[in-house]
Amino acid sequence: MNCGAIKQKLAASGAEAVIETEYARKGFALNVQVAPEQLVAAVSVLDAEGFFIEAVTGVDWLGEQATLRKEAEAKAAAEAKAKADAAAAAGEEAPAAAPPAEQGELAEDALEAVYDFNHYDEFCRVTIRTRMVRSKPEVPTISHIYPGADWHERETHDFFGIIFVGHPYLVPLLLPEDADYHPLLKDFRP
Repeated sequence: MNCGAIKQKLAASGAEAVIETEYARKGFALNVQVAPEQLVAAVSVLDAEGFFIEAVTGVDWLGEQATLRKEAEAKAAAEAKAKADAAAAAGEEAPAAAPPAEQGELAEDALEAVYDFNHYDEFCRVTIRTRMVRSKPEVPTISHIYPGADWHERETHDFFGIIFVGHPYLVPLLLPEDADYHPLLKDFRP
């Protein structure tokens, strides 16, 4: 077993992206992006190869779409200014500003579940990431494959509100039982 073989097996399992990284910089050898419906298949590959789970956590990408939109607008404005400056330098009339390009419907901001796996015998730390829309933060549980994920999924649900579908006991672990809030969401207000 080596990271190259694992990379091929993960790609064959339906992963959207399997990227080798520089371990010294990132802290993991493979960065895997999967759709929520492909998560169990990818995790099953790692289980079959003798990996153990280190952690499950979440990331709130609130504001990402607004940032991407601002970056696209700034790039378009810079390109228009460059064309106008070039036309002025050539003694030509500046071209009329083109209407902004339709970007279509931008995706909703997302939540991400992040799973870290390692191997006792081989040096191959793997991170699996799966994104879901904030309005429906659901991903299948992996606690039937890795029973140790039970606690991690409950904690992630407490803090980020991600629902691990099929989890045997998804009740608050660290928050009060009646908590209806998720304190690590960026829009959380106490």
